[in-house]
Amino acid sequence: MSFFIFKGIKLNLMKRRLLIFLSVMILILSGCRQKTIEFGKNISFNIERDISYGNDIAQKMDLYIPEKNRDAKNVFIIIHGGGWRGGRKSQLTNFTFDLMKKFPDMIFVNLEYRLASATRFALPDQTDDLEAAMDFVEKKLNTHPTYILLGNSAGGHLAMFYAYHHDRKKKVKAVVNIVGPADLNDPGFKNYDDYAFVEKHLIDPKIVEGKLSLMDFGSPVHWITPTSAPTLSYYGTADHVVPVSQKKILDSALARNKVYHESYEFNGDHAGWEQPSYAAFLVDKIEDFLKKVDKK
Repeated sequence: MSFFIFKGIKLNLMKRRLLIFLSVMILILSGCRQKTIEFGKNISFNIERDISYGNDIAQKMDLYIPEKNRDAKNVFIIIHGGGWRGGRKSQLTNFTFDLMKKFPDMIFVNLEYRLASATRFALPDQTDDLEAAMDFVEKKLNTHPTYILLGNSAGGHLAMFYAYHHDRKKKVKAVVNIVGPADLNDPGFKNYDDYAFVEKHLIDPKIVEGKLSLMDFGSPVHWITPTSAPTLSYYGTADHVVPVSQKKILDSALARNKVYHESYEFNGDHAGWEQPSYAAFLVDKIEDFLKKVDKK
């Protein structure tokens, strides 16, 4: 008899532990799937994380929609860096939150995209992913917004390249380029450790137009015209990955085509812009820049 009593107690204990475990897991998962985020001052966004916008497992986005303005007409698309073959959208989550506090009436997309490898070119996959993300947002929200493309490093390159080369429907309102390579032929950029990867795996030769070299085709400055999107840029004076010479080249091409632009420097290396004071400076400059763009 005592054996059966002991067995029953043991089973009940196991059930209790199982229930506790399941309860904890539900709490954890519900926290991970937080439905809203609040920043005070009546600023709050609805959140949908890791939404698939395509068939590839890498085609995911985090979508933030202002609770008080679901019909927002402007969408920030945030594009992470990582040399076109690395990085995650989570790298820019905190900076996205900083932007959301400043722009509480805009929609935000923090984008994951297909990465390049020794067997997969970055382009056209990554610009196709930007296009697919826009189409997804428009269908999901039943809206036709304008876009602000913001990216750092390789993400800055993609923001510029898409806006200057691909945006035939003129959906892109503005570009915010943070330490992005604008001219792949710049001798300073050729010192980049992974430049050989850029030469061999950035661009599928099949998409190159005419007799252009791969590096000319992939350089955003090559595609700037008088109708290109207004651009704000931010470069580091001690950046040995994407040197500050890129700022001068980009500014010159934009000025030559009379495209409205602003550019700023920070005292730091490639990742130095992430320092709180530099990031805060950038957010303020983005606000001023977009106000001027709206007036044009």
